[in-house]
Amino acid sequence: IDGDLVGIVGDSWFLKTDPVSVTWHSTNGVKKEYHKEIVSTLLKDVEDLDSSTITTSSSYFYGKLIARAARLALIAEEVFVFDLIPKTKIKKFLKETIEPWLDGTFNGNGFLYDHKWGGIVTKQTCADSNDWIGSEFYNAQLNHLGYFLYGIAVLVKLDPDWGRNYKPRAYSLMEDFMNLSKCLNPNYTRLRCFDLYKLHSWAGGLTEFADGRYQKGTSEAINAYYSATLLGLAYGDANTVAIGSTLTAFEIKAAQMWWHIKEGGNMYEEDFTRENRMVGLAWSNKRDMELWFGYLGARQCLLGIQVLPLLPISEVLFSDVEYVKDLVEWALPALESDGVGDGWKGFVYALKGIYDKDCALETIRKLSGFDDGNSLTNLLWWIHSRG
Repeated sequence: IDGDLVGIVGDSWFLKTDPVSVTWHSTNGVKKEYHKEIVSTLLKDVEDLDSSTITTSSSYFYGKLIARAARLALIAEEVFVFDLIPKTKIKKFLKETIEPWLDGTFNGNGFLYDHKWGGIVTKQTCADSNDWIGSEFYNAQLNHLGYFLYGIAVLVKLDPDWGRNYKPRAYSLMEDFMNLSKCLNPNYTRLRCFDLYKLHSWAGGLTEFADGRYQKGTSEAINAYYSATLLGLAYGDANTVAIGSTLTAFEIKAAQMWWHIKEGGNMYEEDFTRENRMVGLAWSNKRDMELWFGYLGARQCLLGIQVLPLLPISEVLFSDVEYVKDLVEWALPALESDGVGDGWKGFVYALKGIYDKDCALETIRKLSGFDDGNSLTNLLWWIHSRG
């Protein structure tokens, strides 16, 4: 199922990948003539930030709201208007949403250390709620912790004093999945989710499935290691930057190999390759085009779940323009179906912006809703920062 096995004779393995540049901002930046439109939506999105209106206690969906706000701060830096927006409001929002989780005072949920398995879990369990993400079974561990780490990394960048105070707790979240040595740090297992043979992470934790382990959102796994790398940058920790950027590079390579189905590729059977451009769930024993949510054939979801969250590192993940064009053309017809939300449409149009900026911009401006981890400001930043 993973292609041909090739035997190699040797005494040791040395893993090496092309280096990935982890940056806070886009590679090309945003030209000055596009700043006005971004700033207009940025001011509105910042003004709407209010931690008291958050109703979810899910660590996953709560984390996405934190990361969404953190994006606004970095976009403000990139378009050079940080002095013109209420900087203190972004910092206030990030502190009000992050600190209760790190202090253990958040009402309805919180992070706990599990001595049995050596990791971070949440108070909510599968039996108590629909929040299976980040549960006691370590399912989708990278998904929710990655969003929290992104917000924490940005807040450390904005407020180094805050960062020094909360560094032990921030590193606890990071070391849950990026601990490289049990000898140096026995509190956490070694590379909890990452498979050094497959060179990608698994979302399945302790739960047993008929088809083995699974991985759904490669982009959210990339986000976790990318965010850990940013945390290292914020703290000036070269070791964390080295480990995080290496794992980010491996995850990107694996996503492009196993999940991105290119026309004429020989990874999968001809019939499967002809019909599909993105794998939904990769299992140990099968490839699945049906996700945990949505419906069979929901191509906008199959694309979107491998794109979100939209970040500067997304440029590297989707660097093959010909593949991106093929993928978008494959997904676009699905947007005509009844009931397709604008949140999913936003990710399809975002990728279209890689090769057709004008058309993508026109459609994005007409959207009335966005994924809870995304915003109009973030989409405009993405389109206007394309080459």
